[in-house]
Amino acid sequence: MAEPTAHVGQRGRRPGALATLAYGVAIATVCLDQLSKYWVLDVIRLPDRVTIPVLPILSLSMVWNPGVSFGLLRAGSEAGRLALAAFAACIVVALGWWARTIERPITAAGLGLVMGGAVGNNLIDRLRFGKVVDFIDVSGLHFFPWVFNIADSAITVGVALLILDSIITPNRPSE
Repeated sequence: MAEPTAHVGQRGRRPGALATLAYGVAIATVCLDQLSKYWVLDVIRLPDRVTIPVLPILSLSMVWNPGVSFGLLRAGSEAGRLALAAFAACIVVALGWWARTIERPITAAGLGLVMGGAVGNNLIDRLRFGKVVDFIDVSGLHFFPWVFNIADSAITVGVALLILDSIITPNRPSE
């Protein structure tokens, strides 16, 4: 009697195998984000509203952001801060659940970046500080005036990867 084999998906991968990639990318994103914030806050102790030029287009500028990515939708109250943190937690759980079913590495990378960025900014920073630590300033480009952080970048790149994946992946008919 032959032993049952697990269903193998696209390119010989088992369903859920890419979830590990997504979760790994999320963990790496959170670690990089929080290490960079530790460096800015506790090592160089960048003062609020001070700008340190690094390159002609890059500076370090300390900004405390009570809103979501790039300062949008400011949450000035305790209830707003907790609501943003709770919303982010729900999004991370939903994306983590979705990650269990993905079949393409680009989807895994995109989901991992979004999950890691949401945890870094909207959970850890909001619960720890009440607002988000932003410090990457590329206003030297003369078209992007916002100050951001690694988590913001991860969310942006992650969403771009998910959109790209949806564009380049052909629609398959329902089975």
